[in-house]
Amino acid sequence: MTMPPRQDTRYSGATTAPSHGSLRLRPVRLDGALIAALILTLTLALAACGKSYVMGSGAADRPNLDRFQTISEDGVTVTLHIPADDEAASTFGLTLADYGVQPVWLRIQNASDTDYWLLPIAIDPDYYSADEVAFVAGKDVPHASRQALLDQFRSKAIPFYIPAGGTNEGYVYASHVRGGRFVDLRLSGHRKAIRMRFGVLLPTQGFDYEKSALHELYRKIEELPDLSVEEARVRIRELPCCTTNAEGNGSGDPINIALIGFATDVVPALTASGWYFTEAITMESIRKMVGAAVAGERFATAPVSALYVFGRPQDLALQRGRSTISQRNHMRLWLAPFRCEGRPVWVGQVSRDIGVKVTDRSPTLTTHVIDPVVDEAREYLLHSLLHRESVQWFSFARGVGSSDAANPRSNLTGDPYITDGMRMVVMLSREPVPPEEAENLGWNESTDPIRESKGEAASVTPRRD
Repeated sequence: MTMPPRQDTRYSGATTAPSHGSLRLRPVRLDGALIAALILTLTLALAACGKSYVMGSGAADRPNLDRFQTISEDGVTVTLHIPADDEAASTFGLTLADYGVQPVWLRIQNASDTDYWLLPIAIDPDYYSADEVAFVAGKDVPHASRQALLDQFRSKAIPFYIPAGGTNEGYVYASHVRGGRFVDLRLSGHRKAIRMRFGVLLPTQGFDYEKSALHELYRKIEELPDLSVEEARVRIRELPCCTTNAEGNGSGDPINIALIGFATDVVPALTASGWYFTEAITMESIRKMVGAAVAGERFATAPVSALYVFGRPQDLALQRGRSTISQRNHMRLWLAPFRCEGRPVWVGQVSRDIGVKVTDRSPTLTTHVIDPVVDEAREYLLHSLLHRESVQWFSFARGVGSSDAANPRSNLTGDPYITDGMRMVVMLSREPVPPEEAENLGWNESTDPIRESKGEAASVTPRRD
């Protein structure tokens, strides 16, 4: 249905850009008393192992994921900015984060000959109207000031209708997220549509990537050797079998994934697929983690412990949580010391947590229990990326080597795991790619990634046209 070319009459006005061995696992359910008893141990562990990090201080130190980003397509240029919570508070005079609101600023310059409508539901299906934000936040504002507050939110909201040759700017009032945000921006016109995908890292001073070596490493990405796909396949095969501990003398979870793409490809692909960044291990994140565990609640950005590859802890950690903190899919990623066809390569491990147990192998005396079939989590990652149209091509390369239920391998905390031993390699795409158009390179070194069965019995030879 084509919408008539009329003016958006909801409200008028705009705002300028802001200035700134055994497979029989028995996970232990931790009750409130046990968790409370562990808090002191956690506190002491944090104090004993604290490290100092050098933070990136300028745009050049960041992996090109600043909160100001611009994309152009078919005569339309969109600039996006997500203000930090304190910047939003300065702009609106209220700490919107306290009310679950995150303003997303847009400037849409339509130099085409097509009238477009912005679809805010693509940015956030739970976005707020201007009046709704004013109502929610106005409860804490003197009655005499509420009309002015309403006028402010209306005037700063972006009009959804962008006529040919026109420019609109203003805010979409999205629900609040921390760590990173995926913005799927869609414009609808007469028999035309534009789709742009943004991925933004949000400064919070509380997420682990802010304290990792990522900023400094990424700043030197162009100095790394650039390999062909086949050369990268060989290097990926030659990676260490597994993660390790800080001393480098233990064998942890298997390195079973390699993602190829710039940060501006990786972050939108993963956040669009439902993966959340993880918080650093601090007293505040421990407090929230303990609270979630006691209440049996979800903690979507819960901390992830450090594992090591290339002599350093993970550069990025992400997770897809479930209804309770003890269950989640999670991955760790390290920037590899080589590129593939000019793009960075991120190697890592992905596994599924299915419970929590007490162990003396962890400095916090507790750890998650992983699903022994680690290939399930590897394929879950692929499925989530395919579902969100983020895969240009994929294939599998030999890696850690296979292990079965009769002879499982074990990670650093003694959890057994079985695997076909392969590493999933994915070339990510920032532009949407329908799942049926994602190419399987057919290296024929693993099982069919779409099949539910596992192991050599599921191996297939890809069809070649």
